[in-house]
Amino acid sequence: MRKGALWLKTTLVQCAWAAARKKASYLQVQFHRLRARRGAKKAIGALAASILTIVYPHADQRRILSRPRYRALGPDHFDRRTKARQTLRLVTRLQNLGYAVQISPLPA
Repeated sequence: MRKGALWLKTTLVQCAWAAARKKASYLQVQFHRLRARRGAKKAIGALAASILTIVYPHADQRRILSRPRYRALGPDHFDRRTKARQTLRLVTRLQNLGYAVQISPLPA
């Protein structure tokens, strides 16, 4: 992290740890994805930056929660965003392991 207001960094990191433990949230899923690649401390730093990005446009309002402009993306955001790409990746992985794969969607 870059040098800046230590109180802000400390507060954002504490908020990031709390957000990482919040069940079924976008920030928790983001933390787990980043932690797998970069480690917990780097993931918390990235999560703190994400929280700052979310909160900063609301900094001029006195009551953020009474009139929110931010809509949470939800814990399934990454799955919805990359569904086709993830399906192709998993099929290719199974084929590399020696399985014949045929994909058909479930009836609704």
